[in-house]
Formats: sequence, C-alpha cells, structure tokens
Amino acid sequence: MSAINDYYLFIISGILLNLTPGVDILYILSSAFQKGFKASIVAILGINTGCLIHMFISIIGLSAILISSVFIFNIIKFLGLIYLVYLGLSLLFSKDDKSSSSKKIDNSLMKIYYKGIFINVLNPKVMIFFLAFLPQFINSGSSESSFALLILGLTFICVSIIINIIISYSALHISKNFNITNKIKSLIKKFVGGLFIGFAIKLGIDV
Repeated sequence: MSAINDYYLFIISGILLNLTPGVDILYILSSAFQKGFKASIVAILGINTGCLIHMFISIIGLSAILISSVFIFNIIKFLGLIYLVYLGLSLLFSKDDKSSSSKKIDNSLMKIYYKGIFINVLNPKVMIFFLAFLPQFINSGSSESSFALLILGLTFICVSIIINIIISYSALHISKNFNITNKIKSLIKKFVGGLFIGFAIKLGIDV
C-alpha cells in the first residue's frame, strides 16, 4: 500500500515491542500459571481488545484530544494507576478458589477477559503508543491515511496475539519440568501482585 512506509520494519518493531516485558505480558503469564493455557488465551484476547479500542480512538483523533487535555489525561492516568493497584492487591490477598464447576470457570474466564481490556484501556502509555508510533509509518498527506492506520493497527494486534501465545505456551511448557506446588503458586501470585503495584508506581513516575 502506497500510504504505508517500511511495512516490514513495522512488523519487526511490533515483534520487538511485544517481546518487551510489561504489564500486559505479566498479566498474561499470571493468568497462564494460575488458570492454565486457556485462561492465558482469554487474557491475550482481552489485552488486544483494549489495543483495538485504542486503535479506533487514535484513528478518529480522540487520543490527540485526550492527550492535549492535561485534566482528562490525568484522569485516565489516575484510573489506570488505581486499577493496577487493585489488581496487585487482589493477587496479594486473594484466597485460592478450589471450586471447579463449569459456571464458575466461565465466570472466571470472563473476568480475566474484562480485566485484560481495562488494563490496556486505562494505560495512557498504550494510548500514546498508538498516537505516536503508528503515524511514523504513514506517508504524510496520503488520502488513505485512516485506512493505513487501520491496517497497521490490525497488523500490530495480530503480531501481538501470535507472540503472546508463543510466550504463554513456552512458559507453561517449561514450567512442566518443575514441580510447582500450591505453596509456590501462591508465592508466585503474591510476587506478581507486588509487580503490578510496582508497575503502577512506575507508570505514575514515568508518564
């Protein structure tokens, strides 16, 4: 497409960005270790649904409006911080649910999905990424810029899904070689909860 510059470089950049540790990878892996591979897939879909929302916001220009308004941007930033702290505390103090009824499992998966959405929607860094990164690969003045942004956004989301599935599957496969007891799982959950709170503090400092 003539409206897109260096498409192959964009794909390579997308792969490298998805390999960079962050809140999304942490959430996907924590879901995988707690609930299994199916839960990690649901978390991946939730995270990328959040990306899809940011992509459409960027295309219609609302991200520029939100970022230009310090007040609105700070509200989104604050909500994101609160949500990450909430996730961290819920992992630190939650009790293991030994129930295995199909209804509870379905409800749990839906919660994982919606949490994934909120993690990305309330992350201003993701908003800035879609607003600032994607246009670098668009020809200025192109009449197809909106469609080109759509193609780039969908490409990034597809790359993200593939990379995250590989990471999740590989992590679970490697973990099978170790005897992970319930106590170790509990410690991992608390450690991840602490990391979520740490990410919230980092987000507050960096953004």
